Amino acid sequence: MCYKLLILRDYKLRSYTLNNVSYFFLGEQKEDVAYNFIPELQEGSAKDRRRLAVYCMKDAYLPIRLLDKLMLFINYMEMARVTGVPLSFLISRGQQVKILSMLIRKTREKNIFLPVIDVGDGGDEIGYEGATVIEPVCDFYNEPISTLDFASLYPSIMIAHNLCYTTLMKTAPPENEMVEGVDYIKTPSGDLFVSAKHRKGLLPQVLEELLTARKKAKEALKKETDPLKKMVLDGRQLALKISANSVYGFTGASKGKLPCSEVAQSVTAFGRQMIELTKKEVEGYYKTGAVDGLCPIDAKVIYGDTDSVMVKFGVKTIGEAMTLGKHAAQEISKRFLKPIKLEFEKVYFPYLLINKKRYAGLFWTKEEKHDKMDCKGLETVRRDNCPLVACVLNSCLEKLLIERDKDGAIRYAKGVISDLLNDRIDISMLTITKELTKKGEKYAAKQAHVELAERMRKRDPGSAPRLGDRVPYVIINKGANVPAYEKAEDPIWVLKNNIPIDTTYYLEHQLVKPMARIFDPLLDNRAEQIFTSGDHTKKKTMVKLKSGLMAGYLVKKATCLGCKAPMNFKEEQAPATCSNCVGKMREIYLEKIVAIRSAEHRFSRLWTECQNCAGLLQDEVFCASRDCPIFYMREKVRNDLEDLEKMFRRFQIHSKQIPILEQEEVESENNE
Repeated sequence: MCYKLLILRDYKLRSYTLNNVSYFFLGEQKEDVAYNFIPELQEGSAKDRRRLAVYCMKDAYLPIRLLDKLMLFINYMEMARVTGVPLSFLISRGQQVKILSMLIRKTREKNIFLPVIDVGDGGDEIGYEGATVIEPVCDFYNEPISTLDFASLYPSIMIAHNLCYTTLMKTAPPENEMVEGVDYIKTPSGDLFVSAKHRKGLLPQVLEELLTARKKAKEALKKETDPLKKMVLDGRQLALKISANSVYGFTGASKGKLPCSEVAQSVTAFGRQMIELTKKEVEGYYKTGAVDGLCPIDAKVIYGDTDSVMVKFGVKTIGEAMTLGKHAAQEISKRFLKPIKLEFEKVYFPYLLINKKRYAGLFWTKEEKHDKMDCKGLETVRRDNCPLVACVLNSCLEKLLIERDKDGAIRYAKGVISDLLNDRIDISMLTITKELTKKGEKYAAKQAHVELAERMRKRDPGSAPRLGDRVPYVIINKGANVPAYEKAEDPIWVLKNNIPIDTTYYLEHQLVKPMARIFDPLLDNRAEQIFTSGDHTKKKTMVKLKSGLMAGYLVKKATCLGCKAPMNFKEEQAPATCSNCVGKMREIYLEKIVAIRSAEHRFSRLWTECQNCAGLLQDEVFCASRDCPIFYMREKVRNDLEDLEKMFRRFQIHSKQIPILEQEEVESENNE
């Protein structure tokens, strides 16, 4: 069983390398030895070969630990038992084979044959209207918002109304034979289905089995106390929920195994009708003074999406919002056929509603303490931005929602922008990853990660990304009007060659718009203007990476280590200071010694951390894990040290310029 395939299907991570996955779930890593070092270790000493053996053992050990920790084998065995398909099918095939297998089980019980439909190349997808999204009333709500959810909406609709291939009626029967609403129903989309009292559909039976299995998983989840096992059980019930919801999709796929657009369009039509009815009933029933005076104002549905509605009852406390939410769920559920049920699930307080499918809030299921900060559709949970975006948005949302400190959140955001523009953000936080899904010529337009993968292949074919890999890259500063696909570069290459980052690109294309989305409701839609102007946007001038025919003739000139004035020397031949700063030589010299020692201390700490991770206390570290921020920090400090040492050698070029310093004075200055 391949751990990578299973985790790829069930979890969304920035990288699926063994190191990254192991660190995310287990808090463990292995020394990621580059391929070119493996022959050297094999041909080295017994100690080297032992190191290589540990590397190979961890390659086998960590996947087993992942399978065990995430209970992947148990989860997939449970799914195989419920759906009746081989384990290998669950790994290598999609949802349709599960539904088809369960249908075959039922048809065998009922002595019914399933038709074999040759879809061939297929036609166009059958078009029908999808779910309803109630227009959001976007704002920052500093009051409790109750959330009402339909439990397994689409499966419940199919069970309640007996929607199935086996119950579909192509034409209406004579009125003297069957009565509409009793013997058959007419759906909001105009399709006809016989009622369950005449024939129970196969699809409703399959769905009942899936929902029963999910109910058992949820009961086990309530009793479990271990956080990771709770996550796994939650994953199991989610998998069963997905399988149940996939039955609707199975009927709506015109190129599928058994398409039936009448069932699919009837399901979504009932769903739209129910969401609109819920909004109407909530706003009609919960008027000012309703429920024994609990409602201080008329209730308002501020947002609704497919199977849930968010209601503002106007109450001040979470307890009151929960009471009204439970009352509403119970009252509105009476309007629907069983097993359709509206449930009160949670309260959001405070609640930031940004747009359709984009919101954040504190998630409350108990009055005492919030469960978590819940974000949907925001860059905190998306993988197509650099980690800095998720980190900054998470911190800003924590300050806004948990600490209730709007000014602190704005100050923090401005501070990050200042750090970014002045090159104080670690490169690991600026690394973007994209999956390489096909060869470059198959893309309609040039893509940054695809073009970079091709350049890396020319540099070193052995270590270049392959199809299916996620390609990490950063955007470098190559000047204006250069397309992004030309500015994408390998982070390691950038560090080794000291190439400047295009910090303006990161501000304008990665950071400012997501930040503006969460701050606009609080800043009267002026967030982008506030974050892109002001003292915090003053930036360090970075030397652009030159390109073109003249680049090879350019020579880098030295600057004075004191006043930074240009000097008429090549960098490798320049003295330490200009003539104006010779008198300050002693202070400059001591300043550079302190800088070198500070860099050495940082490097030592990072090196020790890598040694501890690899289990090596005295040996050299070969690890080159691109998923580890420590690796990038280590490389950055190594390069800084090399630059400082080159700078320090300039003091020795014209040693007569350097005042004689007593050793104890140097040490005394350092200690201070």
